[in-house]
Amino acid sequence: MTHAITLHPQIAFTLGVATMALMVIFLRLRATKRPVTPKGIIMPPLGMSTGFLMFIHPSTHFPFWWGIVAFAAGAVFLATPLIWTSRFEVIRGEIYLKRSLSFIIILLTLLSVRLLLHGYVEQYISIPQTAGLFFTLAFGMILPWRVGMYIRYRHLRDSLAPRPANTKQG
Repeated sequence: MTHAITLHPQIAFTLGVATMALMVIFLRLRATKRPVTPKGIIMPPLGMSTGFLMFIHPSTHFPFWWGIVAFAAGAVFLATPLIWTSRFEVIRGEIYLKRSLSFIIILLTLLSVRLLLHGYVEQYISIPQTAGLFFTLAFGMILPWRVGMYIRYRHLRDSLAPRPANTKQG
């Protein structure tokens, strides 16, 4: 006789989010072993932007101002610590993302806050709306973070580029 294990949807969701967060941490730590490229900085928000297609389905709709608040909260409260802790270093003339323990701590803190808020918010709006709001919050975090990384990367890359000799004609 076999017994089927039933998993409450909230527990399954929590395990799924925790697994994804651990994967992000693992991938970010692995990324520090390869030189940074503009494509590697820009692609995550571009790839993530396809998630906005979820809003085609009416069940995900919520007031526009909720989306503005979620995006702004992600940009101000979540992206800021990531921008502060994302640093580059130059090794043998190539630019690498510097490993940071604070980065891992911030990501785990963000995961905890997200999981705690998710259960609260879900009491007042539908699950698809909650997913849409948290997606908007996450996009509000990743977009400014990656823009900030790209700007810093360009400044560092430009500072490493050889400058042409100053030639005076006279």
